[in-house]
Amino acid sequence: MAFAFPIRVYWEDTDAGGIVFYANYLRYFERARTEWLRSLGVGQQRLREQTGGMFVVTDAQLRYHRPARLDDELLVTAALQSSGRASLTIVQQALLKPEQMTEPSPVLLTEATIRIGWVDAATLRPARIPGTLLEQLTP
Repeated sequence: MAFAFPIRVYWEDTDAGGIVFYANYLRYFERARTEWLRSLGVGQQRLREQTGGMFVVTDAQLRYHRPARLDDELLVTAALQSSGRASLTIVQQALLKPEQMTEPSPVLLTEATIRIGWVDAATLRPARIPGTLLEQLTP
């Protein structure tokens, strides 16, 4: 089951047409990934201090289905799709909460596949994800 993080759409998130500006979904997905890691006991600042490494986004693919608008309540999900020695692939969705519409279940607005790589924080060179961290992140 995917981790879900609630987000409200604010005025600052929208464009002149009152629709969420497309690039803001990247911010929503980043927040959900950060909170997903926190829910697994992984704080990114502490992780950097303890291991000298950090995650960076290396690839992002998004598909937009429907727009979100001012004051909408969203659920933004994050789920591990695959893991390697130096990267993780996370699948994410931005969903409109069902209370917002007549639909009985959340409505898909945007979906993404995000690849994050592990790098040495000092050099930004790719490195191997610590084994203990991989164990925390994989079911």
